[in-house]
Amino acid sequence: MLVMKFGGTSVGSGERMLHIARIVQDVRSGWLPAGHQGPVQPDRPIIVVVSAMSGVTDALLNAARRAATGRPGACDVAETLREQHYQAIETVALPEEQAVLRAEIEQLIQEFRNLCMAISILGESTPRGLDAAASLGERLAVRLTAAALRKTGIPATAVEATRLIVTDDRFTDASPLMDETEQRVREHLIPLVKAGQTPVVTGFIGATREGWTTTLGRGGSDFSAAILGYCLNADEVWIWTDVDGVMTADPRVVPTAHTIPEISYAEVAELAYFGAKVIHPKTIRPAMEKNIPIRILNTFNPGGPNTRIVAQPDRNQGGVKGITSIKGLSLIMVEGRGMLGIPGIAARVFSTVAAEGISVLMISQSSSEQSICFVIRREESARALQMLERAFAYEMAARNVDRIWALDDVAVLAIVGAQMRETPGIAARVFGALGRAGINVLSIAQGSSEHNLSLVVAEPEADEAVQAIHREFFGG
Repeated sequence: MLVMKFGGTSVGSGERMLHIARIVQDVRSGWLPAGHQGPVQPDRPIIVVVSAMSGVTDALLNAARRAATGRPGACDVAETLREQHYQAIETVALPEEQAVLRAEIEQLIQEFRNLCMAISILGESTPRGLDAAASLGERLAVRLTAAALRKTGIPATAVEATRLIVTDDRFTDASPLMDETEQRVREHLIPLVKAGQTPVVTGFIGATREGWTTTLGRGGSDFSAAILGYCLNADEVWIWTDVDGVMTADPRVVPTAHTIPEISYAEVAELAYFGAKVIHPKTIRPAMEKNIPIRILNTFNPGGPNTRIVAQPDRNQGGVKGITSIKGLSLIMVEGRGMLGIPGIAARVFSTVAAEGISVLMISQSSSEQSICFVIRREESARALQMLERAFAYEMAARNVDRIWALDDVAVLAIVGAQMRETPGIAARVFGALGRAGINVLSIAQGSSEHNLSLVVAEPEADEAVQAIHREFFGG
C-alpha cells in the first residue's frame, strides 16, 4: 500500500487537480520515480491525502480573526472561496457530478459564514473556533480532488479525517492518539480499498474523542500522511510538493543547491527543525517507528530528482548533507560571575522559559558556567526577559547575576550530516568559510548528536553565511 500526499500548490487549481489525478493513474499503472529500487507494483492500493488549495487556509484564519474584532470581511472571503472552488468544479468534475459538488461546496461555505457570525457575536476567536475555520480548506479540496480522480477513470471517495484521526484537545497543534486512530483508519479505509476505491483524505485535520475538529499544526498534511502510513503499515509514504526533493540548501538562497538522493530520518528531522520547509518536522516519527520510507517528489517534475528518507542510508554518505537557516530569532543571555559553581541556575532559567510556553531552539553554555545563552523566536524575547528578570531578581540584587539581555535579529545556521563528528575537519572548514566571508559567529552549539553543528549569526548575514558554507562543501 502507498500513501501519497499532495500539498497546496499541487491542488492549487482545477487543472492541477487533474494533473495529480494523472499522476495517481500513472502510479496505479506501475510508474516508478527516478531512483526507485523496488519492483513495479501495478494496481497497488493508494491512499491520497490533500491539503487546502494554496492560500485558502490563511484566508480562512484571517477572516475568522477579523470577525472577532467586529471588522467586516468574512463574507467577502466566503464569496471568493465559492468562486474559486466553483471554477475548479467546472474543470475537475464529470457533468453529472457538478450540481451535487456545488451543493456540497455551498453547504461548507455556509458553515463558515455561520462560524464567523458566531465568532463576531462572542468577540473572541478561540483556538477551537480557529481550528473549525482552518479545516474548511481541506474539506473543500478533498471533494474536488476525488472528483478529478473519478473524471480520469479512478474510482475515488472523499473522506474527512475527522472520522479517522483521533487527537488530544490541544487545538491548533493537536497530537494524534495513535491506538484509537489506527483502529478507526483500518475500520474506515480498508473496506474502501477492498471495494476498489481510492480514498482521498483531508490532510491537516482530526477530531477529539468528543468530535471537535482539531488541526495538527500548520503544514500538518505531511503529518497526516505519515499517520495513515503508520496505521496501514504502508510500503512507502510519498510527499508531493513543488521542489525536487530535499536539497543541500534553499535554492532561493543558493541557486547551485542540488537534490540529496537519500537521507536519514535523523538528518531530515534536523533540517526540518531548523527551517527547511520541504517536510513537516512531526512527519518523521510515525514513519521511523515502523521503518516506512518517505519519498519527497516534485508534482510538476515527476520524473525529476527526488529524495528517499530511510533509517540507514548508504554509510558512505557521511559528512555534510545540507545547510539550512532559521531567521526572526533573538539570542537571550544570562551572565554573572556569581553564577560560577551555583547549582540549579540553568534549570531555573529553562523552567522559567518553559512555564511561559516558549520553545528554545538552541542552547550554549560557557565551561566556566558564567554565562548561559539560548535562542528563541524574536516575538517572544520581551516576555522571556521580563519573566527571567522577575525570577532572578534576588540574584541580580546580590550581584550573582550581572545582567539578563537579548540580542535581536539573529539567525541560526544548521550544518547537518550523518557521522559529522567522525569526519575530521568539518568544523574547521565551516569556520574557515565564514572567516573568509567576513562573517562573525555569535554562538556555537554541537551536542553529542553527530548530525548537527549549529551557529548563531546576525540575521542580515545569514544568507551569505549559508552560501559560503555551501561553496565550501559542495562547490559552485
